[in-house]
Amino acid sequence: MHQKAILTDEEIVSLVRTKNQELYGEIIRRYETKLTHYLRKFIHNSDELKDVLQDVFIKAFRNLYDFDIDKKFSAWIYRIAHNEALNYLKKYHRHSISLEGEEWNLLEDKKDLNKETDTQLLKDQIEKGIALIKEKYRDPLILSIFEEKSYEEIGEILHLPTGTVGIRIMRGKKLLQQFLNQEFYGKK
Repeated sequence: MHQKAILTDEEIVSLVRTKNQELYGEIIRRYETKLTHYLRKFIHNSDELKDVLQDVFIKAFRNLYDFDIDKKFSAWIYRIAHNEALNYLKKYHRHSISLEGEEWNLLEDKKDLNKETDTQLLKDQIEKGIALIKEKYRDPLILSIFEEKSYEEIGEILHLPTGTVGIRIMRGKKLLQQFLNQEFYGKK
């Protein structure tokens, strides 16, 4: 069992496809927390989030033979998760984004935001601002800032050229900043 800890995702997928389907459990172990964190940006109800996550793993397993072994598996499975999250939002007509946990640790260092209520107010406004940004800017922004994906990975996940990813992230940040300036300072 030590061997699978050193295998790449792509090597595990290859083994699952050819020899041992039980190794897919290692893929689930590697991605369960990461994908839960990502899906939480879109889905607030924990039971519904678990259902969508399960759908992601089932869909990935069913389509393993479609995965190009020469590409990065993480981008492929994030793409599936992204699509499932969008399907969920469309099905339930929900358009809010939730930011939780470690994203807010950075706020603790701000001198003028050291009170819990100020931090919560800022968190609420950022969530509101991100939810209002067009999807084409919002999705790359979330993947970049909160999921710490590279522009190349984001391009693979969203099927966009790397240059387009950079432009959309830059514009998304600008739109979010404009929203926050308006909310907190009345500026445009």
